[in-house]
Amino acid sequence: MLKRIFKWLKRIIIFLFLFSIFQVILFKFIPVYYTPLMVWNNVQQLFSGKDVVCKHKWVSLDNISKNLPLAVVASEDNLFLDHGGFDFDQIEKALNEAEKGKRQRGASTISQQTAKNVFLWSGRSYVRKGLEVYYTFLIEKIWGKERIMEVYLNSIEMGENIYGAEAVAQAHFKKPAKKLSAREAALIAATLPNPIRFNSAKPSNYILKRQAKILDLMGKVNPVDFDKDIKEQKPPKNKKKK
Repeated sequence: MLKRIFKWLKRIIIFLFLFSIFQVILFKFIPVYYTPLMVWNNVQQLFSGKDVVCKHKWVSLDNISKNLPLAVVASEDNLFLDHGGFDFDQIEKALNEAEKGKRQRGASTISQQTAKNVFLWSGRSYVRKGLEVYYTFLIEKIWGKERIMEVYLNSIEMGENIYGAEAVAQAHFKKPAKKLSAREAALIAATLPNPIRFNSAKPSNYILKRQAKILDLMGKVNPVDFDKDIKEQKPPKNKKKK
């Protein structure tokens, strides 16, 4: 009986491993139209009797203003072009602050957030975090930085029932994502820590202050230009994460 159990466990593990590789390869070429977070939010709306709403439109990176990748890198992940998916300095700082009893801070990179958004569920369990590390490693190796940024900007929650650059640009600024200005991009990036609480269409004083800081950082980091070889791009001048 034990041998049969171990045999089936081995088969299941091999299947899940091969399936995860297949998923990542598939989404390297196919747009991600629907994510687990979208599914979860829609299911909650359905069971609570609310209208099922999901504002999302996939667009290529070429149809997103270059101001937005620069803004999210400046705000969320200064070392995006340099690291292999993980910012170990920020992770260490977050752990040290947690040990001292300080308010928990985020240390997830854009790559980690993308892996979580596309392949996993929300939550803070060790199982989910372990899978996030695994999928982050895979997308870094299989997708590359340009594809990670494209999927991130199309899948991340940017407002209540609003997902991705095109949807938020249309809903909050009445224009396509390709025409977002630097100030608008910085405003969107300023809300990303909590896009449900903060609204880029109606920014609070706190968000306007964050916008100003992000605009300042955008002038200090190098342009995120995927038309050039990533290896030729210099690291950001300011390596402190805000």
